[in-house]
Amino acid sequence: MLRLLADENLDGNILRGILRRVQGVDVVRVQNVGLSGADDPAVLAWAAEQGRVLVTHDVETVTGFAFERVDAGLAMPGVIEIVATAPIGKAVEDLALLIECLGDGELKDRVIYLPM
Repeated sequence: MLRLLADENLDGNILRGILRRVQGVDVVRVQNVGLSGADDPAVLAWAAEQGRVLVTHDVETVTGFAFERVDAGLAMPGVIEIVATAPIGKAVEDLALLIECLGDGELKDRVIYLPM
């Protein structure tokens, strides 16, 4: 099962939906690990150190920083980008599917966009 880091901007309804739907999901929030207000490279570095896939709505900048890490040969366990306009139910459903079906390392160096 994927280990997740919920970005500061992730809709709380999506996070609550995942916590209800996926038993035993391993997710921490940026705010709970001392990264509130941190820039994207710092958040991605922390996610890499902890082996966590970043879940975010920030399609504007996170993708570029994620691929900069890959190009530099740095660890990048993956990013799941959820389009901010996606319906909450669809976002939860698609994210739950990824969490339940993918194992650690399967999103290495990849960015996935939801909804699928």
